[in-house]
Amino acid sequence: MFELRLLCPEERVEPVTDALEALDALSVSVEDADAQTPAEQALFGEPGLPPPKEGWQRSLVVSLFADEAQAREAAQLLAPQDFFVDCRILGVQAVPDQDWVRLTQSQFEPVQVTPSFWIVPTWHEPPAAAQQVIRLDPGLAFGTGTHPTTRMCLRWIAHHPPQGQRVLDYGCGSGILAIGAAKFGAAAVDAVDIDEAAVRSTEDNARANGVQLAAGLPDRASGRYDTVLANILATPLKVLAPLLCGHVAPGGHLVLAGILARQASELQEAYAPYAALQVSDEEDGWILMTAQC
Repeated sequence: MFELRLLCPEERVEPVTDALEALDALSVSVEDADAQTPAEQALFGEPGLPPPKEGWQRSLVVSLFADEAQAREAAQLLAPQDFFVDCRILGVQAVPDQDWVRLTQSQFEPVQVTPSFWIVPTWHEPPAAAQQVIRLDPGLAFGTGTHPTTRMCLRWIAHHPPQGQRVLDYGCGSGILAIGAAKFGAAAVDAVDIDEAAVRSTEDNARANGVQLAAGLPDRASGRYDTVLANILATPLKVLAPLLCGHVAPGGHLVLAGILARQASELQEAYAPYAALQVSDEEDGWILMTAQC
């Protein structure tokens, strides 16, 4: 792969990135060109939402192309455009092939869920205080334990051990919630996801942690479960309300995450015909919602 690097003022970022996407860039990223200098700008948005501006006063726009000819052609096509005024081409350079997901995730440190419960990447030793540990190489799937939604779900599991229960992890990602349930005594755990890479990651991580679970595509979920966990996002959670609630056994627990605090009433309304959701935990603008059916 080859990357084309451009320097653009804030007002040019949106038309330039749109043009790069139209020119078949594999990806386009925008960074603060003044990062790590006194001129660096903070640019924050509400959790889960885009930042309030498209770019910084001086933005570094980096686009990836499959080959060098494409990258150089894109530069040639952009240069004479009216919207490219005040922009500058910094160059085209080769990008070495790497597994970028693993490279990024390999930088994660152990994550504390409770004082005695930790998620520890396979390249680290567990902390001395850790009595219960999930050893995790998340591979290509979501779920490293660093996101507040994952930590809240795992905290709930630690405080409500599913001893002897049948548990469903719907949208399992790396399988971290399913593994957590198994570690805390679940008798049977089904972990399902629409992404086959997530299913493989869950199986690999379960083996690495010495726990038994059944992973597969969503049609693997069957019957009723004592606990149903779903850490997805608010919109799919609303659509899945009848399906998820249909899997909860009478008296069982429904545990939902991936929800912003401002979305609580939306979820309560969507689930009202089936269950009375309550906010059980909150962290960094995200909430955990639960119900006993």
